Amino acid sequence: MVDGNPLGEFLKARRALLLPRDVGLIPYGRRRVAGLRRDELARLAGVSAPYLMRLEQGRARHPSPQVLDALARALRLDPDTTAHLHALAQPPVPAPQHPLDPAVQRLLDDWAGIPAYVRGPRLDVLAGNRLAAALSPIYTAGRNLARDMFLEPSVRKLLPEWEVIAEQTVAALRAGAEPGDPRLAALVAELEEDPDFRRWWARHDVRPPRDEIKHFHHPVAGPLTLRRQALVVAGAEDQVIIAYQAEPGSPSAAALARLA
Repeated sequence: MVDGNPLGEFLKARRALLLPRDVGLIPYGRRRVAGLRRDELARLAGVSAPYLMRLEQGRARHPSPQVLDALARALRLDPDTTAHLHALAQPPVPAPQHPLDPAVQRLLDDWAGIPAYVRGPRLDVLAGNRLAAALSPIYTAGRNLARDMFLEPSVRKLLPEWEVIAEQTVAALRAGAEPGDPRLAALVAELEEDPDFRRWWARHDVRPPRDEIKHFHHPVAGPLTLRRQALVVAGAEDQVIIAYQAEPGSPSAAALARLA
C-alpha cells in the first residue's frame, strides 16, 4: 500500500533494518523486534523516545531539519535517502503534471542510433523512439516499467541481472512517489501480489535516476552492454529521458546497429 503516514512508516521500516551491532550497541533483554528498538534509535539520535513514538505514529509530522539529520545519521542513511527523509517531513504539495512537449519526441526520434524513452514519476513510459521499442516493447509509450519488471515474464530473460535491477526499480518508484496519489496506490496494490516487490517496497529504499552500465540479453541482437544516461527534462522535472549508448567500436555497438 501507499502509506497514509509516510514519515512514520519510513522511520519504522528503516529502524527495523538495523541491528544493534550495526550501530555499536550491545543487545540486552528479550527482543521483540527484528531491528533497533525505538528507545535505542532515540538514544542514538539524541531525541526522546516519546517524541520518536509520536513521529512514528503520525502525531508529530514536521520535525526540525536538525532532528531529521540526527535521525538520518543514527539510521545510517545515504545522501539520497536522507534527502527523501527531509521531503517526507514537509507538508504535502501536489506535484505539477506536465504534458509531454512534442519537441521531446522529435529529439528521441532524431537519436536514430540510440534507444531512448521518457518516463514519468510512477515509471510510466511517456514516449520512446523506434530503437527503444526494438530493444524491448516495455520501452514504448503507455507501458509501466514497474509493472513490466514484475509481471512481464520476458523481462527476466532480457535482463541477466534482473534481481538487482528489479530492486532498483522499486527504489526508483519510491523516489518518485507522491503521498496520496491514487494511481500510485493502485499500482502498488497490484504489484504487492509479488513477494519480491512487497519485500523491497517495505524497505523504503529510494534511488533517483542515475547514469550506469546496464546489461541486456536481446533475443535477436544477443548480449548488449550499454551505458544508461538519465536526463531531466528542463521545465518538467517529473519527466526523465533515459538513453542507452554502446561503447564506440564495441561488439555491443555493432549489435545495436544491426538492431537499428
